[in-house]
Parts: sequence; C-alpha cells; structure tokens
Amino acid sequence: MNIAERKFALPEELPVQEVSTYTDTRQLLARAKREAVKKGYSDWLICDMDAHHVETVSWKEIVEYIEDPVLRFQAQLYHNERHGGTAYGLNGDFGLRYQDVGGRITHQADRRETVKNTKVHRDVVLTRRAMDGLAVDYMVVFPANMLHLGLHPQQEMEVLLARAYNRWMVEKLLSADPGIVTLVYLPFNTPEAACKIVEEYADKKGVIGFCITSVRHKPVHSNEYMRLYRMIEETGKPVAFHAAYHWQDPSLATVPTFLGMHALGFVWCNMVHMTNWILSGIPEKFPKLKSIWVESGLAWIPALMQRLDDQYLMRQSEAPLLKRMPSDYMRENCWYTSQPMERTNMKALQLTLEMINADTQLLYASDWPHFDFDTPGTIFDLPFLSEQAKRNILGLNAAKLFGLDPRRPAGVEDLD
Repeated sequence: MNIAERKFALPEELPVQEVSTYTDTRQLLARAKREAVKKGYSDWLICDMDAHHVETVSWKEIVEYIEDPVLRFQAQLYHNERHGGTAYGLNGDFGLRYQDVGGRITHQADRRETVKNTKVHRDVVLTRRAMDGLAVDYMVVFPANMLHLGLHPQQEMEVLLARAYNRWMVEKLLSADPGIVTLVYLPFNTPEAACKIVEEYADKKGVIGFCITSVRHKPVHSNEYMRLYRMIEETGKPVAFHAAYHWQDPSLATVPTFLGMHALGFVWCNMVHMTNWILSGIPEKFPKLKSIWVESGLAWIPALMQRLDDQYLMRQSEAPLLKRMPSDYMRENCWYTSQPMERTNMKALQLTLEMINADTQLLYASDWPHFDFDTPGTIFDLPFLSEQAKRNILGLNAAKLFGLDPRRPAGVEDLD
C-alpha cells in the first residue's frame, strides 16, 4: 500500500478510557483521520509546522553523539547505572510534571507504544503514524525537554547537547523519510557555535531552517548575533523562535497554577523577543531574513501590534531604523504558527487572522502529541475562511516558505 492509499485507510476508533503511554498513535488519531476523509481535505497538501517527539526516550542513543569524550563517558556511565532516570545533561522545568493533567493525558508525556519495524528508527515509525493519522504530508519535528536548554547553568552543555542532537536527528530521522523535516537547534547563548551549526547543516537533507528556543534571557538584538542572522539570511531558510515556559521566572513564579503559568509563559517569551526584534530594526537590517514565531497562539499578536504602534508614534527616536509602523513588520515580515489557536471568541479570531495576513503568513501546527494539540480540522472548520485560504494555511504557505515539493512525498511503507 502506497502513502497516498494509506491516507484513506480508516482504522477503528479507540475508547478514550483505554489510552496510556503504550496506546498506538494510529488508534489515538483514528477520529482525526476519519474527519479528514469525511470533510474532504485528506488529499490536500498539509504541512504540520510544529510537532514533537519525546527525545528523552532516545537519550541514551543521543549522548553517544556528544563530541567531548569526558562528558560522553559520564553520560554513558550515568545511563548504564540509572535505568529510567532523568536524561543526562538536560535542565527541565518542573512544570513539565503538570502537562499530562494529573496523569489523565499520559500519552503526551512518554511514547512507549510497540514498534515492530526495525528497518528505521522507532521515532520515524511513530512520526509517520502521527502524520498518517493527521493526514499530514510534511511534519516539522522539534524536541520537547530541550526547549529549556537556553537556561542551562552550563553554557557549554547547550552547545554539546545541541550538536549531539542535531547529528542524531539528521542521521536517524531525516535520512529515513522525506516527509520528516526539522529546524535544527541553535545553541543561541554561544553565537560562534550557532554560526558553526548553520555552516554545517544548512544543506543537510530535511533541514528546512533553524530554531532558537525562546526560553532564554539573551537579547535577540545584541550585536553579537548580527553575523548569525546574516548567515541564516544567506541560506534563504527561516529562523524560528519556539516558545515554551519557565515557571521559575520571577514574574511567572507569582502564578500559583499551571493553567495560569502555561497561558502566560508561552506568550511572554515570544512577546519580549518580538518586541526587541522589531524595535531594533532586525527586519530592516536583514530584509530577506524570514522569522517564524512558534507555539505562542495568536491572541497576543494584535495586542502587541497595537501597543508597539501606539508607543512608536510618541517615541520614534528610540526606534530610528524603522521605516514603517511596528505592526507592518509583524504583518509582512513575520510568519506565525496556529497552535494553540484561541477559539472562544470567533469574531476576535477572525479579526486576528485579518491583522496578521493569515492567507500568506499563517502556518498550520498541531503540537502533537501534547495535551492541547490541534488537528487540521481546526483550520478547516473556520467558517470565515475561503477554501483557498484554508489550503494556504494548511500547507501551501509552508511549501512556499520552506521550498517544499508540493507533491506528496513517498514515506515509510511499513508503519509497524
């Protein structure tokens, strides 16, 4: 059975009460797959701009790629002595303990389902299962726990783990399936190391851009990053700021619930970086550099547009490089991912999509397998979008931005 046929094979739905960390992805997404076929978008080009694999499940493999022999030996020893222990070298945020909603949504926290196919890495199989269930043709895969590495107390650890992870990703996942793509992790706290990764990975198969994790305190407009931005611009590939949260941040530490911290955290880090990105004139300095703002939702964008425009009109001397209103840069020079798309007020959502030029600047994202993931139906069901706008957001915008072949790529045949 080829990949096109597989997108129309409809599995049985699984009762919700049976879900666990061992539940098969295909069963979890059976309803989503049925929805795609029933509503008629299963044969559209769909690009998922933001999905995650649980890299810690494979961490024992990843640390084998650490270039420093001493740290590599320490990591090997650690994992040999501690079965099931935390991943060596990572600094997590204790908010991760709350994401599975008190154990009610366990599948997003771990991936222990059975994989019989030994021809490719198990993460290739799991990713293909998710792509098949969501009717996705391309899936951009990000790590999860590594999103906090920007606050690691050992700056060199971010560099070593980033390099190890990127090598593992290219060799084990990207080489196995043309539909699996990524934006390679940049150790942003060390500009020289980030530049080296751009040099090494810009032309690697499946690398469609570069990722800066947004949970960090380094100012994105610092002069030390100008060479990095120029190098990325010259590759023609975008840079993405992937949001997350940090509950120990002094401001977020005042919030006593995961709900409140999660709602604010994913927005706050990208709001700060976006403000510095625009007001410092990065779009004017690097007019061909494309930036993507990932997993912050959309509701914050109109608010920031209005706030920056309002203040800019009164203090233009503090942003001397700007030739247009801040909102113009946010609307025309930036791309956004849809998840988690706030839908409680449809009029507000409609206005938001108009304000960001969603027809050309919005990219569908699932955030699979996290508890708040969105299926493509989230976009398809919006009543105020034309069919062309839906096609653009679900796949055509990403194909144009990343230079992806709009024809469906041939994937792994055996999903077992």
